[in-house]
Amino acid sequence: MTLLEYKKARLKYAPVETYAAGVELSGAEVKALRAKQGSLEGARVVVRGGEAFILGMSVPPYQPANAAKDYDPARTRRLLLTKKEIAELADAESKKGLTIVPLEVYTSGRNVKAKVAIVRGKTEVDRREDLKKRDAARETARLVKNK
Repeated sequence: MTLLEYKKARLKYAPVETYAAGVELSGAEVKALRAKQGSLEGARVVVRGGEAFILGMSVPPYQPANAAKDYDPARTRRLLLTKKEIAELADAESKKGLTIVPLEVYTSGRNVKAKVAIVRGKTEVDRREDLKKRDAARETARLVKNK
């Protein structure tokens, strides 16, 4: 079940490769995510010291009155990936024109996972073409439905 989604990522970026990564969270953060609180706007993934981290993902406190005084909603959270996947992400991060962004946060059984993608930025022309294709598909679906 999808908990959070970075909807503009599909418009701004063209995914090259995707990965499923576990996210290291506290119990209150898991409860907040299951209540669909939070945001992936502006979030990105970095690889430092042989570990992958997600930056800019905002998870507000589940119960603000009971939250710790030093709770940071936009803190850096570690991603749980294999060494091979981390090496691939680090290699992609070093290449020009590629970046790593989280596309969505979802549950898999009891676990909270993030779908992370290596992406290439789209140009304005590519974005317009995608919008035209989407509108054309919507129009053809509408015509088929009305027949």
